[in-house]
Amino acid sequence: MKKFLITTAFAAASATAMFAGAAQADGHAACGEITITEMNWASAAVVTSVASFLMEQGYGCDVTKVPSSTTPSLASVSETGKPDIVTELWINGTPAYKELSEAGTITTLTDVLLPGGVEGWWIPTYLAEAHPELTTLEGLLANPDLVGGRFHQCPEGWGCKNTNAGIIRALDLEGAGFEIFQHGSGETMATSIASAVENQEPWLGYYWGPTSVLGKYDMTMVDLGEYNEEAHTCNSDPDCEDVGMSSYPVGPVKTVVTTSFATDHPDLAELMTNLTFTNDQMNTILAWQEANNASPDETAVYFLTNYSDVWSGWVNDAAREKLAGLIK
Repeated sequence: MKKFLITTAFAAASATAMFAGAAQADGHAACGEITITEMNWASAAVVTSVASFLMEQGYGCDVTKVPSSTTPSLASVSETGKPDIVTELWINGTPAYKELSEAGTITTLTDVLLPGGVEGWWIPTYLAEAHPELTTLEGLLANPDLVGGRFHQCPEGWGCKNTNAGIIRALDLEGAGFEIFQHGSGETMATSIASAVENQEPWLGYYWGPTSVLGKYDMTMVDLGEYNEEAHTCNSDPDCEDVGMSSYPVGPVKTVVTTSFATDHPDLAELMTNLTFTNDQMNTILAWQEANNASPDETAVYFLTNYSDVWSGWVNDAAREKLAGLIK
């Protein structure tokens, strides 16, 4: 496996250098420069790497990846009209999405994850089996010590941070004896779950899927009650005072582009409309990535070489012909 991974990584690096010259000869100018988000969580980074490869090698584009997260990416689109493509936008808890859509600034192309994102509060399943009451809000509030007295909160810039903050206020979680621990990155959130489960320790916090974490570790979702659209909308807005209880709905996960990009690049808009992953596909891909300690670009190579029946249906005939000669 190590030899395979090294070979794959080397092939990806070599291909980058080789394809750059080929793309220049084949006419980058026809496509021009494209900017695309590289969000700071695993599935989004893989989507970006796959999309970038297809645009560069299939359509002759010069693609720049822009490191970002939910809120900053939409703020940038609003203020500067860039980046052109936001690949994996979890629109629940993101008021700016509706505002920019209604203003005609952005165009929604597709659900990039199907059937969508799963969000919620989780505890390890061994904890739920030992203390079933912890799967309810009443049980959690009465027993903060059983989950370590801590709630693991999303990093700054993630839409879920606002929504969780609204729920936390509605429950008065801190008044019930919980520390709110805000993570600095998605990586530290994943590490905290891994450490807790591997050591059979308590853990309570937000997480989402599809992810390698929920695929690898047995976690149980806490019942946050019924979905209440009004409460959920208010919870998602840090300026809304009338917070209330609501579960997370199954979250639409969209690819959006600036409206000017959709108009100027209809072929790329069609590509990004077609580019979707099922949750099962993404879980499998992310599990491979974690098992092999692979980068997003290496994981894109894995996907492209093992799922040709999937991505070949995303691209147009000309791009498919180019890519067929590169991906064996």
